[in-house]
Amino acid sequence: MPFKHAIALAALLVASAAEANAGRGSGHYFSLFNATHDSVTALSVARSGDGDFRPVDIGAPLRGGNTATTIWLDTADGGCRQDLRVEFHDGRTLLYRDIDVCRNRQLRLRPQDGRAGDDVR
Repeated sequence: MPFKHAIALAALLVASAAEANAGRGSGHYFSLFNATHDSVTALSVARSGDGDFRPVDIGAPLRGGNTATTIWLDTADGGCRQDLRVEFHDGRTLLYRDIDVCRNRQLRLRPQDGRAGDDVR
């Protein structure tokens, strides 16, 4: 896909997300980049250290190999520091702890994440 088409597609996705989230409370758009070799099938978030995860709609599974999606994360209830739980098609689950979603507007999932254990920071 030519670069200018990729930029146009990204702008369209952000505009669509803005329209879908009009009227919501405080929160932030957050980009999830999947550079792993497997599809992300589910994403859940919780206030950092809380453990009370709630699902986030990512639409269709996010294929591996440098694909991305933009989601809306509500910070009114969860605050800026949140734990993100990512579930993959192969059954693997990774937990990214204490992510400041107000300062960091993206998370890049890498193939080497989780190799030494279940948690990733």
